Amino acid sequence: MVIADADGQERRAPQERSTRQKRALASVLEASDGFRSAQELHAELQAQGENIALTTVYNQVRALADAGELDSLRTDDGETRYRRCVSDDHHHHLVCRHCGTAIEVEGPEVERWATKTGKDHGFIDVTHTVEIVGTCPNCAPLPNGPAGTSRTGDEIA
Repeated sequence: MVIADADGQERRAPQERSTRQKRALASVLEASDGFRSAQELHAELQAQGENIALTTVYNQVRALADAGELDSLRTDDGETRYRRCVSDDHHHHLVCRHCGTAIEVEGPEVERWATKTGKDHGFIDVTHTVEIVGTCPNCAPLPNGPAGTSRTGDEIA
């Protein structure tokens, strides 16, 4: 965000200050095609030689999610995962439970159902979040392969 100071000069708002760490995190998020935890993002940054604290990663992904720049979802085990989405429009995700790959999907039937359900119960300003979780083709077990092995050769729990 750009703000004008008392002299009329435009400057970045303090919370928007760009740092090397923020740029590195943005780069990792841009290169990711799935939802990733703060720990996973931190580990990748460390592997790239970035000196960044896990707390900084947590704070940044939360701030980006709050600003609507990242989508977030909570997994079955309670962990929050983040992803930079391609679309600014309302959408849902089809997410692989094994590798985190995510595909943005539209759900007009869900939109109609959510609106109708809210209206039927007297609610206004109804919003909703829908995440569809399954196993992607790359992680699915081979039909005639060894038990517990995916198409990529990884073990499936």
